[in-house]
Amino acid sequence: MSEQPALVTGIRRGLDIRGLDRGQTPVADWLCGCGHHERATGNDITALTAKALVGICPHTTATKEAA
Repeated sequence: MSEQPALVTGIRRGLDIRGLDRGQTPVADWLCGCGHHERATGNDITALTAKALVGICPHTTATKEAA
């Protein structure tokens, strides 16, 4: 019997930022089109939002070679 990869549904690609109310610590989740996930909290959100570009996957080899 071979293992099947996990199928995850209901999670949309893109950048999701929450916790922006006063007294809360902001949290950002980025799900790339290739399936790569990153999470940032607090001041690290600025770096994550700069990395998350629409339609460009920084994890593919073609994108890395062009950079």
